[in-house]
Amino acid sequence: MEEIIFLIIFTIPLYLVLIWTYFNPEESILFGKRWMYKEEQELSEEVIRYTKFASLITIIGLPIILISFIIEISIFRLISVVTFFLVLIFGALKIFTIDNDSK
Repeated sequence: MEEIIFLIIFTIPLYLVLIWTYFNPEESILFGKRWMYKEEQELSEEVIRYTKFASLITIIGLPIILISFIIEISIFRLISVVTFFLVLIFGALKIFTIDNDSK
């Protein structure tokens, strides 16, 4: 039980950063790097879309994987990991096909 509480305490800041990254992808990409540039950098739509996708997948997938390892049912572990990877693959395909359709 202590491990679960410890895990929850340490994932709260991670979720706050992921939510901030999803809503402010430009700020999160350039966080700590603005000093390297003289002018304001413009990020492409692909980079912004990819950053939002990566943070959303992590927001969705992290609890699925953590719950699957907390609940020690092996079939649930298998189903949750396979489901996470399917969502990851279909989401990536959607991002890359949107990119090809818009050109």
